[in-house]
Amino acid sequence: MRLIVSAGMITAALLLAGCSGGNELSTGGQNVRFVEEQPGSQCQLIGTATGKQSNWLSGQHGEEGGSMRGAANALRNQAAAMGGNVLYGVTSPSQNIISSFVPTASEMTGQVYKCPN
Repeated sequence: MRLIVSAGMITAALLLAGCSGGNELSTGGQNVRFVEEQPGSQCQLIGTATGKQSNWLSGQHGEEGGSMRGAANALRNQAAAMGGNVLYGVTSPSQNIISSFVPTASEMTGQVYKCPN
């Protein structure tokens, strides 16, 4: 009996920890900015990055854009890890019929550039 109760408490604690966590913006990610115009020739294209935020526990429409904010933070963190400081052409895959019924992950993709400060 004690074993079942202990296992249940551990499972509940892990689930709650999963709910509270998100994609926090790293120190490097704070230095990455989004731009609407393609960076000029002084910038170097590094590659493409993708940021995701799971919505299984919070639902697709969690706290005021929290899932998209988490995806944006993950995207900025990945761009920083790649050595970039600018994100251009950021897109988010369109919602489909399945996402109306099942909380799918929020995702953002963009081109990573390294530009002079």
